[in-house]
Amino acid sequence: MEKKYTPSLWVCILFDLLGMASYAIPVVGEVTDVIWAPISAVIFYRLFGGTLGTFGSVFNFIEELFPGLDFIPTFTISWVVQRIANSYKVGKVAPMRSK
Repeated sequence: MEKKYTPSLWVCILFDLLGMASYAIPVVGEVTDVIWAPISAVIFYRLFGGTLGTFGSVFNFIEELFPGLDFIPTFTISWVVQRIANSYKVGKVAPMRSK
């Protein structure tokens, strides 16, 4: 079974901090969120890929686009989810024996 790639935790924290940086400038921050939302979604998809990347990038886009939701650390939460998913290995199911 091929191991999935997990991005660096520091990269995820950096992108979460960039997303939260719009709180520094109240009015201008909301305009930058409109610009940052699609960029962040594309970066998210490229970092995580697969199902997590697809659903996460849509959630990340919505989270960055709507005012007041920037506090959610989407990249870091997804890093934890990916890390947990990579730690479990799917085993083969043994065939049933007939008596």
